[in-house]
Amino acid sequence: MVGTVAGLVPESRRMVFLYVAAGAVFATIAARGVTVPLYAHDLGASRFEVGALFSVATIAAALLSLPSGLLVDRFGARTLLGVSLAATAISQLATAFTFSVPPLFLWQIVGGLAAGAQQSALFSAVTESVSRGRLGRAMGWLTLSMQVGFTLGPAIAGLALKWIDLRTDIAVTTALMVFTIPGALAASRTRQHTGQGLALREPLRALARQAAFVPVTIGLIGMTLIWGTFGAFAPIFAREALGLPSFQVGLLLGLQAVFNAGSRPVAGRLVDRARRRWPIVLVGVIVWSAAMVILGHLTGFLVPAIVIAIGTPFIATSFVAIGVVFGDLSGASTRGVTMGMYGTVLFLGLSAGPLIFGPFIQGYGYAAGFTACAAVAVALVLVMAAMQAQPLRRRTAPAPLGDSETQPAATRQA
Repeated sequence: MVGTVAGLVPESRRMVFLYVAAGAVFATIAARGVTVPLYAHDLGASRFEVGALFSVATIAAALLSLPSGLLVDRFGARTLLGVSLAATAISQLATAFTFSVPPLFLWQIVGGLAAGAQQSALFSAVTESVSRGRLGRAMGWLTLSMQVGFTLGPAIAGLALKWIDLRTDIAVTTALMVFTIPGALAASRTRQHTGQGLALREPLRALARQAAFVPVTIGLIGMTLIWGTFGAFAPIFAREALGLPSFQVGLLLGLQAVFNAGSRPVAGRLVDRARRRWPIVLVGVIVWSAAMVILGHLTGFLVPAIVIAIGTPFIATSFVAIGVVFGDLSGASTRGVTMGMYGTVLFLGLSAGPLIFGPFIQGYGYAAGFTACAAVAVALVLVMAAMQAQPLRRRTAPAPLGDSETQPAATRQA
C-alpha cells in the first residue's frame, strides 16, 4: 500500500525529491572517497590496501544490487531506501571512530551494501516515473544530481580539512544524509508491487535472452574498470604523484565532478536522439582512457585539471547511454531486477579495477598501472563494438519484459 506522505506528493515534486536524495547520497559517498583513503594512508595503509578498501565497498554493493532490485519489485523503494540510508550513516560514523586499518574494511563493506541498495532503488524509481522517449533526459538529470553530489562532497570534505582533522571530517559529512529523507518518503509511490514473490530465475533469463544484454554488459565492464581504477587511487595519486596538499586533492576531485555533472543533461538529450548508442560508449571510453594515460605522467594541479576537464564529459556521456540501454531492457514488473543487474555489473567492474591493476600501481607506479588499465578498457569496448550489429541501436518498440509490454525478442531494438 502506498504511504500517506508519498501519496500526497505530486509527480514533479517527487522527482525533485528523488534527485535531491541521489545528490545527497553521492555527496556522502564522494566525501568518503576523499577522506577514507587519506585517513587509511595516515594510519599506515599501503597503496594496495587503499585500493582494496575501495574494492571491498564496491564488491559489497555489487552483491546486494541484484537482490535489492528484486526487493524493489516486490515491496517498493521506500523501506529499502530508509534502511540503506541508515546503514550508510552508521558506517560513516563508525569509520570516524576507527583507529586502525583492518576495521575500516568492515565499515567499507557496510557502506558498500547500503550503496548497492540505494543504486537499485533510486534508478528503478526514476525509470518507472518517466516515458520511454524521455528516459535519456531523466537518466541525465538523475546522474546530474549524483554528480552534483560528487562535486559538493569532495569540495566540502577537502575544504573542511583546512580547519578540522580527517576523523572529524568523516563524522561531520554524515550530516548530508538529512537531505535524503524527503526522497526516501516520496519513493514509495513507484509501482513495483508485482506479487511475483522472490524468484529471480525467469526475469534474469528473459533479460539475458535480449540481444543488447551481452554487448552492453561488456561495454559497461570496460567503462567501470577504468573509472573505478582512477577513482580508487585518485586521492593518493594526487597527493603522491601530482604533489598536491590535501585541500587541493578535494578541489581536483570536485572539479572532475563539476564537469561530470555539467555534461549529464546534454548527454541525456544526445542519447535520446541517437539511433546508435555503441559509438557514444566507444568514443567515451577511448577519450577517457587517453586522458588517464596522460595523467599518469603529469605533476601539479593546472595541467591535470585541464586533462580531467576534457576527458570527463566523454565518459559521463557513455554512462548515460549505458544506463538508458539497461532501462530500455526492463519491463514494468521487472524494472528493479533489471536495474539491480545494472548495479551488479557496475559495482563489480568498479571493484575489479583496483584489485586487478593495484599490483601494477604498487610495483611499477601510477603511469604503468593507468596505462595497463586503459589498454584493457579499450579492448573491451572494441569487442562491444564488434558485436553491436543491432543491439545498441535506439529502440522504438515497447519494452520487452513483463506484462503488456512483452513482445518477441526478434523484433526489438535497443
